[in-house]
Amino acid sequence: MFIDDLFSKSWDTENLSSQELLFLLSHPPDSIESLKTIAEAGAISRKRVSGKAEVHGQLALDLAPCACDCKFCSFARVNNIFKDESRISPEESVFYARQHEKNGANAVYVMTTAQYPFGQFIEVSQEIRKNLNPETLMVANVGDQSLERARRIKDAGYSGVYHARRMREGTDTLIPPEKRLESIRNFQEAGLKVGTCVEPVGPEHTDEEIVQAILFAASVNPAFSGAARRIEIPGTEIASRGMISELRMAQIVAVTILGTPASVKGFCTHEPCTLGTLAGANLFWAETGSNPRDIEEKTEQGRGLGVHECKAVYRECEWDILQGPSAYLS
Repeated sequence: MFIDDLFSKSWDTENLSSQELLFLLSHPPDSIESLKTIAEAGAISRKRVSGKAEVHGQLALDLAPCACDCKFCSFARVNNIFKDESRISPEESVFYARQHEKNGANAVYVMTTAQYPFGQFIEVSQEIRKNLNPETLMVANVGDQSLERARRIKDAGYSGVYHARRMREGTDTLIPPEKRLESIRNFQEAGLKVGTCVEPVGPEHTDEEIVQAILFAASVNPAFSGAARRIEIPGTEIASRGMISELRMAQIVAVTILGTPASVKGFCTHEPCTLGTLAGANLFWAETGSNPRDIEEKTEQGRGLGVHECKAVYRECEWDILQGPSAYLS
């Protein structure tokens, strides 16, 4: 198998097979083959979006111990990081959403934990929608939903949803993997675009697992795909497994791009980094409020970056920034 032949296939918009993707992932992250993969995927990504990256802003409506017990999440009840529930007011929600809009975010995400009351989520969302410019796109980052609830999310003013079947879903979480796919289908049937990601990747995940996750994400016809590494939550059981490097994450982002149909133009990574942009990640998130990868109650005082900081990372790699609503979710 010749690596340059695989790049030629990708430039010709041919889909790579699982064996070809495994071959690309099998090289050490610092090898010439991996660095070439990063360069080729980065060039393909820039071409697909005419060199214009996006920054989306996310605000969290609540912070609470969550019974889904995703081991990689700081909200998980089993991790015992956050012991009390708190919710921001509708007025605070509007303030944070408008702040992201004012700073030039290409979309505004509203995130909740899985147990946040659905009716309250709809009410707060409607209030946010009323106070944003009509052209500003809203995206929901919520738990699994029925078709009826998905339609209510659409009616509340959302254009899309972020939803992923995470690595080792059902093993490192209490969420059945099939439930994630069912929700994705419900969102799409309701008229919502679905963005997804291969995440959260840790050093224990095999190349075969990663390839299956890449192909699953590609199979749902996403608005965007991508890859993100697992962030260590201090004091948790899963932290002992360690973290992959940013270079390994960049390699996985690159292979994700090469393993996703050319119809998908958006590719995310998290957290924002220059290596990710070199590999072709053309979507970052700015964050306010709680964050499942942070132990600070307000991630803007911890790991979270703002819109302007995310844009600065892109400029370091000579990306332009899209002005106006997201091209992936419009």
